[in-house]
Amino acid sequence: MEEKIKQKVDYCLNCKVKPCSIKGCPLNNNIPEFIEKIKEGKMIDAYNILCDTTVMQSICGRICPHKKQCEGSCIRGIKGEPVSIGKLEAYVGDFAIKNNLKIEAKKEEKIINKKVAIVGGGPAGLTCGAFLAKRGVKVTIYERYNFLGGLLVYGIPEFRLDKKIVNNTIQKILDLGIEVKYNQKLGENLKLEDLIKQYDKIYLSFGANVSSKMGIVGENLEGVYGGNELLEYGNHPNYEGKTVIINGGGNVAMDTARTIKKMGAEKVIVVYRRAREQMPAEAKEVDDAIKEGVEFLFQNNIVKINGTQKVESVELIKTKLVQKEGDSRLSPVNIENSNYEIKADYVIMALGSKTEDFVKKLGIELTPRNYIKIDENFKTSNPKILAGGDLTGGKGTVAWAAKDGRMAAKEIIKQFLNEMA
Repeated sequence: MEEKIKQKVDYCLNCKVKPCSIKGCPLNNNIPEFIEKIKEGKMIDAYNILCDTTVMQSICGRICPHKKQCEGSCIRGIKGEPVSIGKLEAYVGDFAIKNNLKIEAKKEEKIINKKVAIVGGGPAGLTCGAFLAKRGVKVTIYERYNFLGGLLVYGIPEFRLDKKIVNNTIQKILDLGIEVKYNQKLGENLKLEDLIKQYDKIYLSFGANVSSKMGIVGENLEGVYGGNELLEYGNHPNYEGKTVIINGGGNVAMDTARTIKKMGAEKVIVVYRRAREQMPAEAKEVDDAIKEGVEFLFQNNIVKINGTQKVESVELIKTKLVQKEGDSRLSPVNIENSNYEIKADYVIMALGSKTEDFVKKLGIELTPRNYIKIDENFKTSNPKILAGGDLTGGKGTVAWAAKDGRMAAKEIIKQFLNEMA
C-alpha cells in the first residue's frame, strides 16, 4: 500500500455512527467499512462493499462535492481536516479498473423474462441499468448520442475527469449484459408509445440540459450563450483576447469559466449574486478557477446586457444578503443606485437548466416548471414509466442522479417481485 494511502486510511476513526455515510453521502456508501478493508489490505472486499451502493467509484471519488457531502460530515473535520474519503473511493475504483474486477451479480433469485428500457445513458440511467442487470433483468439503454456517459462525457471537462476512467467505468456496467442502442432520440426516431408496448417497465433519465435564462434585456444579443450547451456541443466562439462574463455559481459555471480561460480568453469574470461561501460549486473548483486566473464578482447581479446586435457590455447591481422568512439561506436583494457597467464580448448563462420542449409532448404529467412529475418511488403518471435525475428536477450532482437510478431500480425490482408472487 502506498504510504500516502496508508496515512489516509489510518486517519479514519471507523465511526460507528457513520455520519459520512448516513448524513453526508447521497448514495449512503458504507464509508468506514470500505476504508477498514483498505487498511486490512483487502482491496477486493473494499470494492465489493462499494458495489453494494455505487457503480461509479472512480468517478464519484473524483468529482463529487466531497466537502459538502461525505467529508463535510466527517467527525475528523470538526477539529481538523476530514478524512480524504473521495481520494480513497477513487483509489478503490482505480484498483478495480487496473485489476479488471467485475461488478458481481446478486445471488438472490434472478428476475427472468422481464425487460426494462432505459432512455438516457448518463449517471442515473447507467446506475439504474446496473442494479437491474445485477438481478437478472434484461436491460436496454437507448442513447441519443453514439456514446454513453451523458454529462460525464460532455458536461465535465477532461481536466476534471479523464474520459478513459469514464469509459472503463461504463464498460464494467455493460459487462453485466446490458444492451445499448445508440443514436436514439426520444420524440424523433424513438417513440415512447413503442417502448411502452415492447417493455415491462421504462426508466426515463435523459437529463435536462437546456440553460435557464434570466429574462433580462439583451439576452437575445449575439454573444450570449448557455453554459450547458457550450459544454455539451463544444460550439465555442473565438475567445482569444476577449472578456467573458459567466453568470452563475454552480459547477457548470466553474467548468465553463475554466474551459474558456484555457481557450485563451483575456478576462473571465464570474458574477454571482450571493457570497462565496454560498456558492453551490465545490470549494476546490472555485480555488482552481482562481489559480487559473478567473476573476469573481460576489454579491453582484446582472440586470441588463447592452449592445445593438452583439454584446458590448453588461450592467450590474450590487446586492446585500438578507434573511427572508421561510428561506433556508440568505437571499440577495439589489442595492438601489449601486448600478455600474463593465465591457464584455460574451456573456455565458450558467444559472441552472431546464427540460427540452419535447418533454411536454410525452403525455406524462409535469411539474409547473416542466420537469417530469414523480412520486416518492420515482413513478410517473403512467404506471409503466419511472423517471429520475435532472429530468425530474433533482439536485444536479452525479451522486444524486446515481442514487435516483439505484432507487428506481429497487422500485422496479419490487414491482416485478410483487407481480411474480
